[in-house]
Amino acid sequence: QVQLVESGGGSVQAGGSLRLSCAASGRTFSMYTMGWFRQAPGKEREFVAAISWNGITTTYADSVKGRFTISRDNAKNTVYLQMNGLKPEDTAVYYCAAGRAAYGSTRGPFGSGGQGTQVTVSS
Repeated sequence: QVQLVESGGGSVQAGGSLRLSCAASGRTFSMYTMGWFRQAPGKEREFVAAISWNGITTTYADSVKGRFTISRDNAKNTVYLQMNGLKPEDTAVYYCAAGRAAYGSTRGPFGSGGQGTQVTVSS
C-alpha cells in the first residue's frame, strides 16, 4: 500500500504558475509510474500527466501540453507538477496516483490518489 500526500496548491491569476508536490511512502517509489489527475466540481477525474518509474517517459493530456511539466526525484520519493500559463479551466483538485503495477506504462492503470490539493485560477 502506498500513501500519497499532495501539496503546493493555491490561488493564482490566469497566466501564473504553481508547483505541486506529491510525497509517497509505503512501497518502493522508484519502481512505479506516477501520475497526476484533477477533478473539477461536477466533473469526472481527468488525467493530467504521468512519468515512468525511471523518469524517461512522460505523457501529457492535450489540454496541458506545453504548459505543465511532470518530474520526479526518486531519492526523495516525490513527484512534481510544474504548472505554467495557468488558465481558469485548470481550476480543480489535483491528485497524484501510483501505477498499479511495478514498471507500468505511463498510460496506466493507476490506483486511487491522495487527499488532493486545490488549485484555483482566476481570470
